[in-house]
Amino acid sequence: MENFNDKVSFIWSIAELLRGPYKPEDYGLVVLPMAVLRRFDCVLERTKTDVLDQYEQVKELPEEIRDEILNRVAGQQFNNTSQYDFQRLQSDADNIADNLRDYINGFSKSARDIIEYFDFEKQIDKMERNNMLYLVVQRFSQIDLHPDQVSNREMGYIFEELIRRFSEHAEAGDHYTPREVIRLMVALLFMDDEDILTKPGITQTLYDSCAGTGGMGSVAQDYLKELNPKADLEFFAQEFNEESYAICQADMLIKGENIKNIQFGDTLSQDAFPAMQFDYLITNPPYGVDWKKEKDAVQAEFDEKGFNGRFGSGLPRISDGQLLFLQNLVAKMKPVTDENKKGSRVAIIMNGSPLFTGDAGSGESEIRRYLFEHDLVEGIVALPNDMFYNTGISTYIWILTNHKSVFRKGKVELVNAIDFYQKMKKSMGNKRNELSETNINEIVRLYGDFKEGENIKIFDNEDFGFQKITVERPLRLNFKVDAERIERLKAEKVFDGLAKSRKKGSAGIQEIEEGKKQQTQIINVLQDMQSDNVYKNRTEFEKKLKNEFKKFDLTVASTLLKAIVNALSEKDETAEICKDRKGCPEADPDLRDTESVPLKEDIHEYFEREVLPHVPDAWIDESKTKIGYEIPFTRHFYKYKKLRGSQEIMEDIKKLEASIADQLKKVIQ
Repeated sequence: MENFNDKVSFIWSIAELLRGPYKPEDYGLVVLPMAVLRRFDCVLERTKTDVLDQYEQVKELPEEIRDEILNRVAGQQFNNTSQYDFQRLQSDADNIADNLRDYINGFSKSARDIIEYFDFEKQIDKMERNNMLYLVVQRFSQIDLHPDQVSNREMGYIFEELIRRFSEHAEAGDHYTPREVIRLMVALLFMDDEDILTKPGITQTLYDSCAGTGGMGSVAQDYLKELNPKADLEFFAQEFNEESYAICQADMLIKGENIKNIQFGDTLSQDAFPAMQFDYLITNPPYGVDWKKEKDAVQAEFDEKGFNGRFGSGLPRISDGQLLFLQNLVAKMKPVTDENKKGSRVAIIMNGSPLFTGDAGSGESEIRRYLFEHDLVEGIVALPNDMFYNTGISTYIWILTNHKSVFRKGKVELVNAIDFYQKMKKSMGNKRNELSETNINEIVRLYGDFKEGENIKIFDNEDFGFQKITVERPLRLNFKVDAERIERLKAEKVFDGLAKSRKKGSAGIQEIEEGKKQQTQIINVLQDMQSDNVYKNRTEFEKKLKNEFKKFDLTVASTLLKAIVNALSEKDETAEICKDRKGCPEADPDLRDTESVPLKEDIHEYFEREVLPHVPDAWIDESKTKIGYEIPFTRHFYKYKKLRGSQEIMEDIKKLEASIADQLKKVIQ
């Protein structure tokens, strides 16, 4: 890319003309559509006269037929029949707004539809009111954006750098991914596919669920053309940011590709490709962004379709939708068949949260469980920090496939590539590091070698699974009838509810009176029972209570008796174990604990070794055992660093004290 920074700086200088009427974060409302218009203008410039001549002959034909004829003359998938272009617009400053509208309306429908997504009409009026429209048009006419001068790849960089400047505070991972990161993702996607890399005339499909400006598709196509010029990669995508969508479609239109492959809408709630499956799938979903707006649609698909829909394996917490996008990709993988023996491959970049967020049984864990139990996760690559324009957080590339090679079956490869980067000469937002071509090649080589080493760890799928067991201990209570415990009974919900009624009128009053009477009778019986005796067997104590109530011909329901016993009890490790009606020990919820047992280990052997020696009366409630999966990536690559000695620390403190004292002397002097 030649003079990339010069071109960005030139367009940014135009943006700064808007200062005053526009805030810096709103510059994109003008600059992005104007850049698209200027690029269209440059593309059509050489055939403009021929198109206008032909238009006079076909203008009475239906629009669809007319456009087909004029597109052939223009040599593009679009045309413009207005008498104006960027040069002619400058000849009539007084009518610049009307003439610009005439120019825009002169585009064929395919291009006009793209421009409408920018909602540019309002900006034309605003610039006209503030006497800046003519100047903006004039300045844009001074830069040549023809593909011969600015390639599609370079134009993508320009758009994305402008978007970055306009969106300094955008969500992490929003809009687009650095091209060298995409190049790494694509290299990992195509790594083992000899057909697409070598076979002439082969056509494959690539899908991106969060397309942004289409960078992932462009990089993938460029990468493939470098290795196999005769291969074709058909790009499908969905995007719900209107400006990014319009830019992506404009790029597709200029490249002569089918713009219907790029659909507008929210991927989670409005799937634009519900019946399609793809050879390759790639995306960078927004990190840590909630899916509240999509909740009803996603929940309905989950409830109604289950595994016949996209989200059957589970729903993550509402605050982060990354794993929903991952499931969407998995649902669109081509199954392995006799006709398609290689299935599909997925590359998705996410932050650290999907690796471990969510305990066993949670939506996140269930999604990971599905991926591992179906042997879909091939590898995960940890990227260096400070790689993205909007965030410095840790990010990971997940590679998935439904057709692993023989030596990878049942295995997962973790690649620690956090040190594979070079410092940028000039930071771009939060992006301070970048992947060089050497870095990319080395990461791909390590991944492909599939050999354990300092930066490579290889695991079985089951190594990431665990069984979360519930460890119970018996409930031990003592019982005593004294003033303090009798007073506690009055606060018990069941006891207090005796003197309340939902009935109306006299029936309600009567029920309340009867309840109060029963409360008084119970309290009287208990007061007569007061003593210093402490009972340590619940069955015996309950029997004594029943006998006392029976003496006074007092009928006490089982729920009420339970409330009375509860009020008169206290925890006591020396008491006998409380048992249920079947004679089984009753669990004490306050002593309940959980243990995570590796999936490969027998829970009973673990329990006998790790738990019983410390709490011999414990047992496992196997009805509560849950299977979970998590990927403690950083733990597997942890390197111990020896702590500094106290003498070394003391020497540093003395040096600091001397330095501070020296600076204070200078201040005092």
